[in-house]
Amino acid sequence: MHGLKIAVVGSGYWGKNLVRNFSQLGSLGLICEKNETLLEEFRSQYPGVRGCCAYSEVLADPEINGVVIATPAETHYLLAKEAILAGKSVFVEKPLALDEVEGETLLELANKHGVVLMVGHLLQYHPAFIHLKEMTISGELGRINYIYSNRLNLGKIRREENALWSFAPHDISMILTLANEDPISVVATGGNYLHKEIADVTTTHLEFPSGLKAHVFVSWLHPFKEQKLVVVGDKKMVVFDDTQPWDDKLLVYSHKIEWENGTPRPSKADAERVKVVESEPLRSECAHFLDCIEGSSTPITDGREGIKVLKVLNAAQRSLDSFGADCHSEKVAATRFDGVHQTAEVEEGATLGEGVNIWNYSRILKGSEIGKGCKVGQNVIIGPDVKIGNGCKIQNNVSVYKGVTLEDDVFCGPSMVFTNVHNPRSHISRMSEIKGTLVKKGATLGANCTIVCGNTIGCFAFVGAGAVVTKDVPDYAMTMGNPARQEGWMCECGVVLDERFVCPNCGGKYLKSEIGLSRAPVESGGAG
Repeated sequence: MHGLKIAVVGSGYWGKNLVRNFSQLGSLGLICEKNETLLEEFRSQYPGVRGCCAYSEVLADPEINGVVIATPAETHYLLAKEAILAGKSVFVEKPLALDEVEGETLLELANKHGVVLMVGHLLQYHPAFIHLKEMTISGELGRINYIYSNRLNLGKIRREENALWSFAPHDISMILTLANEDPISVVATGGNYLHKEIADVTTTHLEFPSGLKAHVFVSWLHPFKEQKLVVVGDKKMVVFDDTQPWDDKLLVYSHKIEWENGTPRPSKADAERVKVVESEPLRSECAHFLDCIEGSSTPITDGREGIKVLKVLNAAQRSLDSFGADCHSEKVAATRFDGVHQTAEVEEGATLGEGVNIWNYSRILKGSEIGKGCKVGQNVIIGPDVKIGNGCKIQNNVSVYKGVTLEDDVFCGPSMVFTNVHNPRSHISRMSEIKGTLVKKGATLGANCTIVCGNTIGCFAFVGAGAVVTKDVPDYAMTMGNPARQEGWMCECGVVLDERFVCPNCGGKYLKSEIGLSRAPVESGGAG
């Protein structure tokens, strides 16, 4: 039995299974869930296990060794980053993040802070796939010619991501493991039937340097459930069908192609059932996370493996957006889009600085000014008449309304919210009553936080995920909760200051001032 304590963040559709498994492993220490009704149900179901609504409580709890993140994909990066900076190991459900640059950042931070970073590619822990992987490595299947996977069902239909991002990460993870090489070509096509901008069905084709080919077919608009991986080697063929009973999950076919007078003729063999130990893959995955924390070892599905999957996902998404264009290896390695994405719109009268990147389905309204080097995520609306400084990063699903000003190097986390009127009514126009919001240089606004209009966020201040800011935030202050309250002070490098206002990471020193903290002048050395 491990002496470790784990916090599960997000306990809904999939998170409840993680809660159950870590509880059965004796390591469930805390459940973090914004839905208070759901949280009360867990408190009664798991007596003695603490619950909280604020992520800041997870980060501040010294008894929590690891954080398991089962929230929407757009929040993964920021939540994982905050946990790593707090010195806690992280198990984040797929995908690791939304692009590999974010993934690389998480991996670098995890290595720097000496914590475990693991991605929830569940099927890597399935006993049938483990056996299949061993067969492939040993050469029992011969040379692998092609692999295809089907992950099909009717529902669960999502709106925060398409079928590719929802279903395909597991299959891509398995295919990359069996191929043991990176693809040189990625082509994806899809169909949008329920929403014009969200693919319900996608088919992704991969080609590898060895000549191996693979395809991944996913859909949440299918008449029956199918979860099947087929591996075709020149000696044997294998079918991993996870919808079948345990005795039939892994079938091996010793089919052969025999030549008669120059004509190939198939010689079929009966399926051989492979006996695998019956066990819950999620239990094995959770136990593996605990083992890696305790032994300071590298997970099977570590950050590096998660980044490889992200590269393929992003290449497939680019191919989808380009109506099936072939994304070759150099495009797989560089999935960040330079410039304005073809689905984004920049209205006449808006100005963009040099090096600005604007992603899928975003819109910059007239009169808005965006400074140099800014990164604008997907489904973002800016304006009208908004001014944004240099080097800002605005993550997915953020609306920067008229009245909001961002100075240089501001970070807006996924789905955070600005307002610009105190008492809105649908039937009364109050655009003449807009209250301005100023976010000063270097500030960070966490995922899903809300900034009530008329307030100022100070220089390098840090607003935690889900916080609701109802008053000014001082320079360098760290605020969390609803309503947001100050919990400490933050260095420019993103690390909490100690009681002397000194950064334990970079050594930066600060002085208390009327508007918060200010950076202490650098002491100059003198002659001895």
